[in-house]
Amino acid sequence: MRKTAPWRTVLTTAAAVTGAVSALALTAAPAEAAPAKATSLYAPSALVLTIADGESAATAAPQRAVTLSCTPGPSGTHPAAAKACTQLRASGGDFEALADDAGSTFCTKEWRPVVVTAQGVWEGKRVDYERVYGNNCMKRAEGASVFAF
Repeated sequence: MRKTAPWRTVLTTAAAVTGAVSALALTAAPAEAAPAKATSLYAPSALVLTIADGESAATAAPQRAVTLSCTPGPSGTHPAAAKACTQLRASGGDFEALADDAGSTFCTKEWRPVVVTAQGVWEGKRVDYERVYGNNCMKRAEGASVFAF
């Protein structure tokens, strides 16, 4: 009499255990692997923008502050992030070149200084910008959408 039944049971059980271990290893492997760090294809562009009444950012307390991130898309607490990012990209990150129809706006010569600052990173380069405008009207006329908050 042949005794093949016990070997058949052993081989079937071994195959089932091997399959279960393989399935367990496949499902457990992603959980054990450390998540890969996401690498960006873009240089970072994230700024903190402030507005204060006064002649110097060192002596004036900021009255309003917003964040602006332009990479990979516009975001942050800036109310017009998309427009501000577009204007900054068009000026190459040069805040002095942001004048937005300055010739078509008429402002009084009243001296009520407003200081604006931009600090952070623009396209991978450190930014530390400060500018004093004669009054709020001049800031709106020359500061474009970047400082309109």
